[in-house]
Amino acid sequence: MSTLPPGVTAKNVSFVSRCDQGGRLDGVQCIVHKGYAYIGHMFADGWSVVDVRDARHPKTVAFVAAPKSTRSHHLQVHDNILLCVNGPNIWAMQQYASQASYYAQSLADSLKTEQPFGAGIRAYDISNPEAPREISYLHIPGFGAHRIWWVGGRYAYVSVHFEGFIDHALAIVDVSDPANMTVAGRWWLPGMNRAAGEVPPASFGKRTALHHLINAGDIGYAAWRDGGFTVHDLSDPTNPKLLSHRNYAPPFGGGAHTPLPLPNKKMLVLADEATTVNCEGGLAYTWVIDVRNPENPVSVATLPTPPEEEFCKKGGKFGPHNLHENRPGSYVSEDLVFATYHNAGLRVYDMRNPFEPKEAGYFVPGPPERIVDQRPNPARVIQSCDVFVEPDGLMYLTDTNAGLYILHYDGAM
Repeated sequence: MSTLPPGVTAKNVSFVSRCDQGGRLDGVQCIVHKGYAYIGHMFADGWSVVDVRDARHPKTVAFVAAPKSTRSHHLQVHDNILLCVNGPNIWAMQQYASQASYYAQSLADSLKTEQPFGAGIRAYDISNPEAPREISYLHIPGFGAHRIWWVGGRYAYVSVHFEGFIDHALAIVDVSDPANMTVAGRWWLPGMNRAAGEVPPASFGKRTALHHLINAGDIGYAAWRDGGFTVHDLSDPTNPKLLSHRNYAPPFGGGAHTPLPLPNKKMLVLADEATTVNCEGGLAYTWVIDVRNPENPVSVATLPTPPEEEFCKKGGKFGPHNLHENRPGSYVSEDLVFATYHNAGLRVYDMRNPFEPKEAGYFVPGPPERIVDQRPNPARVIQSCDVFVEPDGLMYLTDTNAGLYILHYDGAM
């Protein structure tokens, strides 16, 4: 392993290498598959492929462009198929006066643009990772898709803005023939379908929108930003049955983002995204929820808030963003949880006792050399975005300005 770069602080994590992703330093979701990292971008219209077969010398080998003003920041990979979202590149379009304004009201009320963009899902053949080939595009009228959960099989669960809805809802997409994808089912919280005359309840807060759903067998867990989280019976995948709905906002700030099930422990780890700079909206938390009875989920703990410096005064956002999602083929554990915490970098948590989680390691990069962030008034600080962990302990950490960090977890696995 290499020595730590300047400005880095770390515990139980070593630095392996770094990649500028072909000069496109902004990264969001990263999935490593058969020796290649597939990385969605926040600002660049498209996604990149990085050869990581030699983790010490990563090499960017492809960039797949999306239509102009279209983000493909989230993607999923299985076998030789990659699915990615298409939605408006809201920051390049200069749609919001601040980062906080994006979360302050529903998408239908805040996004005002006549610029064309792609809205839906694209499928690619990646049998040759260095030359991906588009095989289909499922157009879904509205403001596009945001995130996908698909680990193979017939159905993908996608957060999509349907025309006439206030914000992202759940689409169940049949991908059994990736060249001919279809929407096979929909589900939304009552109050989201404005076209049908539904009126959002006060409990929706500033913004209720599906971030995404992750399933563990026939049980699905969905995060709805300020609308809390839901638990579903997915025994009929195209017709989800609601088992329970909980919302901690208020009194907490909302932003439910990533629902990570730990099925053997009968627990759910739910990250609430930090959405304001300098903690202006208060601290955001990652909750540990007992779901042994899916009809009565109970919060039992939170992951420890990083303590080693005053991150709220560091600049940028501080708090949870995403979790390593235990995808098949990746490192799968219910004893370790890997999380990104914006300006507090990467965090590793010991979950052997889920009622008393402990921090087991961290890696906080130094400030980025330059800013590619197109959001208003970006701070020159790290904003760690996503993490993917391989079975050998290699970790792939993305950032909105600093490219891809490849790291290794040195604690017990």
